[in-house]
Amino acid sequence: MKHVQRMQRMNRANRMQRGVTLIELMVAIVIGLVVTLAVTNLLIFSESNKRTTTATNDMSQTGAYAAYVLDRAVRAAGSGFTQSWSLAGAFGCRLNATLPASPNLPRGSAFPAPFASSFLGGASGSANLRVAPVLIGKNQSDAGSDVLVVMGGTAASGDVPRLILSAGKSAEILRLDSTVGLAEGDLGLVSANGTTDCLLEQVHAGSAFADTTGNDALPLGSTYYTASGKATTLGTLAASGTAYFTPLGNVGAGNTQFQMFGVGSNHTLYSYDLLMGNATDASQAIADGVAEMHALYGLDTNADGVLDTWVDPGAAGYDIATLMATPATARQVVAVRIALVLRSAGYEKANANGELPSPASLTLFNDLAASLRQTVSFSTDEQHFRHRVVETTVPLRNVLLLPTS
Repeated sequence: MKHVQRMQRMNRANRMQRGVTLIELMVAIVIGLVVTLAVTNLLIFSESNKRTTTATNDMSQTGAYAAYVLDRAVRAAGSGFTQSWSLAGAFGCRLNATLPASPNLPRGSAFPAPFASSFLGGASGSANLRVAPVLIGKNQSDAGSDVLVVMGGTAASGDVPRLILSAGKSAEILRLDSTVGLAEGDLGLVSANGTTDCLLEQVHAGSAFADTTGNDALPLGSTYYTASGKATTLGTLAASGTAYFTPLGNVGAGNTQFQMFGVGSNHTLYSYDLLMGNATDASQAIADGVAEMHALYGLDTNADGVLDTWVDPGAAGYDIATLMATPATARQVVAVRIALVLRSAGYEKANANGELPSPASLTLFNDLAASLRQTVSFSTDEQHFRHRVVETTVPLRNVLLLPTS
């Protein structure tokens, strides 16, 4: 009896140690593979959505920042010299300036990239830049986007132009009808109606001159002092009795902006300081992921302070060469509409239906007349990157504040 019980216990132990059969093992492996495949697909789908969401967020942030930078610059365009547009001939005058680094203005060479090859015709046209609150060079960046030129500053005493009574005993002295509010380091534009050239000057109160006494004496000098321009001199302008000194801002405060904006071939938005405040002749990257930039002029054609129509900067009479040399037309520009085409950084494959992440083209200014709309087309390779359009309208508050009469 005991022997039988012992044999039964041994049989039960053998059955417990037997494990699983081959069929059971294969079933378990198949179940495991199915679960692994499901989890892998879920992770791939989640990661794909994460990349898409990240790319979209990056484009949104880039668009918001780029639009903010451009809005801040354009909104202040014309500050400092708008009140001199007819009185002192500031609009349309050829800017002559001695800069912290060569070349000076007007330039004898092309601007740095992305403004080198096409802007104002490259090196041959770079000397033709003239003063205006806003200029748009249609398709004139190296990558084929528009170039936006913004000029302005924050000057003392309400940006009031000062009549130059005469030159002083020294060449670096101007006698004004008032020097109130002007200080060391202030920049000003010396211009006269009917004179092609205008000169950028810098107040240099630290200089010791024989005739700096009196409230009407303004000593000039230092980095930005310009004795003569391409077609006139400071002495000639001062002696004319019709020239004005228009305050633009202060070097130390960094509130004078004569800038250009354009998109490079590496999908980056650049700015260039025409006055070389950083003492380098080089463009500065502002935001990457910007594929194209295009803009339109908003015009007040009847001087009632209300925007009447939008105009393409390539239309006859509104191309950059004509507009900057036609003060009455430049005065009509009271707003700018800017469209930025943003591009994601990640290359994405087509989905299961063969659809690419980006459409073959996007339309800019879609709510305006058909003649103002612009189509941006993408190659098949470019369609593997996501694209988004950001548009903004920026008023030129300094021009809008000018009297209508």
